[in-house]
Amino acid sequence: MQSTLRPLAGLPEPAPEALAASRTLAGRIGAAIEAAGGAIGFSRFMELALYEPGLGYYSGGARKFGADGDFTTAPELTPLFGHTLACTLAPVMREAGGELVELGAGTGRLACDLLDALQALGALPARYSILELSGELRARQQAAIAGRHPALLDRVRWLDALPDAVDGAIVANEVLDVVPVRLVHWTAEGPVERCVGLGPADPGTGTRPFTWTDRPFAGPDLAGVVARLPIPDGMAGYVSEVAPAAAALAASLVERLRTGIALFIDYGFGRAEFYHPQRRQGTLMCHYRQHAHADPFFLPGLQDITAHVDFTAIAEAAIAAGGRLAGYTTQAHFLLDAGIAGLLSRTPADQPARYLPQAAAVQRLLSPAEMGELFKVMTITRGCDLVLPGLGARDLSRLL
Repeated sequence: MQSTLRPLAGLPEPAPEALAASRTLAGRIGAAIEAAGGAIGFSRFMELALYEPGLGYYSGGARKFGADGDFTTAPELTPLFGHTLACTLAPVMREAGGELVELGAGTGRLACDLLDALQALGALPARYSILELSGELRARQQAAIAGRHPALLDRVRWLDALPDAVDGAIVANEVLDVVPVRLVHWTAEGPVERCVGLGPADPGTGTRPFTWTDRPFAGPDLAGVVARLPIPDGMAGYVSEVAPAAAALAASLVERLRTGIALFIDYGFGRAEFYHPQRRQGTLMCHYRQHAHADPFFLPGLQDITAHVDFTAIAEAAIAAGGRLAGYTTQAHFLLDAGIAGLLSRTPADQPARYLPQAAAVQRLLSPAEMGELFKVMTITRGCDLVLPGLGARDLSRLL
């Protein structure tokens, strides 16, 4: 039986072909649920919804980034974001090695901007490696870089898996938030895993909706992670995410980093704030056509599904893998310390058509009400003791 797509009032209708693809993916997820005995963990649901070949959100053909997509990332707002990151990366490129690895490069805009700025700074990487699982996005990245930097295209390579070793820098901008998470529901009897099942069949169509269903932890791994969380007693009804896969990814990256830095940029908190008692429904969020909502069952494959990052877990995993926590701060503090204001000032203020859009974008990157406070920058180093722009900002490691 196929599962149904939950409607959500007020959101734009998808095109017929997109709706058909979503229905196909919903049916495939429903079949996986039935094959698993009636329920799958939310991490498996999220994996299928985002990454199922040809149908998942990041492996299908839906436009995702920018004003015409589902959400806007920092590189889409202004090239000054990438130019500022380049100020931090340039000393590493010169001293620690010549490879820059970017995870999930989106439209390729950040790669183009980094290559622009690093070339101007005399710090071009000998190799720019992009790990991208989406064939559609990989094609867009190749076209963007070929259009902007045809002479540098031979330095760029696309990866299907993490490299064995990196001497240089790793950049993960808004990557950890889309690594599949597991959900935990704290009940009066104790914590259980929140899974995805199928509701009763509709008498007319025979389709079955996705539903939440709770099950005991399947093994000791999740129970061990949950036991260390700062959830007080008496929190029945509390639901939140744990992200062992994101921590494992961070550890894998640091293990491969022989000399250099890893930059993780994403929205999230330290553990105590992430699992604050007032955050009773967790941080799970979906993005569809510039609308944010909290229903992950809506149009699978046509919307992004994200969760905020527990940066304490990322720091613990990175340190255990041999890295050193060199800095943790807000995006606003990082960008200001790395010189974004000076870069903006190079655009003449008496040319409002050029200056005002860039100033507005920088304001959005820095404003506490926009991306400035919610987004954090975590810097992990290994075998690298350089003093880097951006790392002198107000350090918030005490909040981890």
